[in-house]
Amino acid sequence: MTARVDRRLAAILAADVAGYSRLMGEDEEGTLARLKSCRQVLVDPKISEHRGRIVKTTGDGMLVEFGSAVDAVRCAVEIQRAMASGFVDMPAEKHIQFRIGIHVGDIIIDSDDIFGDGVNIAARLEGIAEPGGICISDDAYRQIRGKTEIAYDDMGQQSLKNISEPMRAWRARPAAGATSATRPADRPAALVLPEKPSIAVLPFTNMSGDPEQEYFADGVVEDIITALSRMTWLFVIARNSSFTYKGKAVDIKQVGRELGVRYVLEGSVRKAGNKVRITGQLIDASNGAHLWADRFDGALEDVFELQDEVTTSVIGAIAPKLEQAEIERAKHKPTDKLAAYDYYLHGMANIYQGTKDANVEALQNFQRATEIDPNFATAHGMSAYCYVWRKANGWVADTRQETAAAEVAARKAARLGLDDAIALAQAGFALAFVAANLDDGAALIDRALNLNPNLAAAWRFSGYVRAFLGDPDLAIEHLQRAIRLSPLDPLIFIVQNGVVLAHFFAGRYDEALDWAQRALRQNPNYAAALIMAAVSGALAGRNEDRDKAVARLRELDPQVRIANFANVWPLRRAGDLAAFEEGLRLTGLPS
Repeated sequence: MTARVDRRLAAILAADVAGYSRLMGEDEEGTLARLKSCRQVLVDPKISEHRGRIVKTTGDGMLVEFGSAVDAVRCAVEIQRAMASGFVDMPAEKHIQFRIGIHVGDIIIDSDDIFGDGVNIAARLEGIAEPGGICISDDAYRQIRGKTEIAYDDMGQQSLKNISEPMRAWRARPAAGATSATRPADRPAALVLPEKPSIAVLPFTNMSGDPEQEYFADGVVEDIITALSRMTWLFVIARNSSFTYKGKAVDIKQVGRELGVRYVLEGSVRKAGNKVRITGQLIDASNGAHLWADRFDGALEDVFELQDEVTTSVIGAIAPKLEQAEIERAKHKPTDKLAAYDYYLHGMANIYQGTKDANVEALQNFQRATEIDPNFATAHGMSAYCYVWRKANGWVADTRQETAAAEVAARKAARLGLDDAIALAQAGFALAFVAANLDDGAALIDRALNLNPNLAAAWRFSGYVRAFLGDPDLAIEHLQRAIRLSPLDPLIFIVQNGVVLAHFFAGRYDEALDWAQRALRQNPNYAAALIMAAVSGALAGRNEDRDKAVARLRELDPQVRIANFANVWPLRRAGDLAAFEEGLRLTGLPS
């Protein structure tokens, strides 16, 4: 007769110290002393306060059982907040940060120990949490939703090691007054306001009653962002971060805190037949006060003029004494042909989808736009950028043909768009990344940044090109600027992978791996970050991390080979190429 197994439902908290091996390698005795002090002064008292039971501890982690999911999450948040404030006077490299995972599930009790999927899932969730962050399962989220003062970010379906099916996961953080301990490290909780007046333009509501017109409403907002960003005295949040609020009911004060801006512009677009109506209101995010609101009506062919009126009104509300020359500079439009503009907007809607098929559609739309208006520099630049996406994602069918096509589009964009920062930035990066013309590419990107220092994409491109050219510290500086201009960017994993490259080519392989893992927490299927995690892990001697990245690459493509990545980065310094090739060799992938 089988012995009866003792089971119960419990909330399980798993925690470990991020970067523990590095900390121990640098200062073994100091790390142990700091960790012991943290346990005694901060962590253990919080667990006791929230009625938790420490089941076991390891050198760098612990497993804790709670009778309530609410207690478990509140305890985790307070631990992370206390840990963040406990090291403010210490150099960042000596900080101790926990990763925490929480799951509610069935566990098996054996003496004082616990086992089962409930424990395993909590441990796997801890593995995908940010340093200083908290990751909870969907089961835990359903138990605590609406019962705490804590906010949650949906991480979507996550594939967890040795867990048979993907699981939905959530980041937990305080709803207000959060610290860096309870938010992802890549999403700062309390951004300092820039010295310049700062603004975010939220997606305008599509009031047309036709979902097919969504692209038009988005395009209107993108043009307003572009116009505002040309104002060198303004700090303008990039489109990708602003659009994370699309379709959501938002608290303007919270938007201001999360994006680090003083002003927020919101509004709506109604397109009916040949008529367009744009409404807008400018709000001071510090106190919620409405500074300006207006409505603009006109015919469809007047849409550019309507956008100009909105932009000029916003500028006037922020700085009434603004010189007229600056207003006129903001009115620059990429084309005066409405049909070309419409194809361009469709292409922009396609490219943000990020799939291979959508990339093909985007390229076709941009090419149609340039057929109608051969002088449409921005559309030529976006055509070139489609080839960047194709190379970065391994979608290139004919390398020679596509490289030539990318260079033709980029050269046209550069020739026609001498004063168009978007065209110049896209063209410059296509020349550098696809055609391997680093000097011409860098020069175009520099010109784009001189024209528009608010263009987050240009700072991202500049960071990559500086890494290719062998200037890793300047690369990191430019990539950090891109992150500040677009702190909630859904494509932030691309920026983070640029930081990976910079650290890797500076010989800082541990830092490179840490940033690659950060990028992969945002997008676990990003092949460029996976290969950089593999080569960084190989050269750092962190073979378990190397093998994990290689295994994921093989899951995504069973035929993956070194040849897939050998020529992906156009590197100037022979030593950088040699280091990358050595890392590839050590991954164990077939040639």
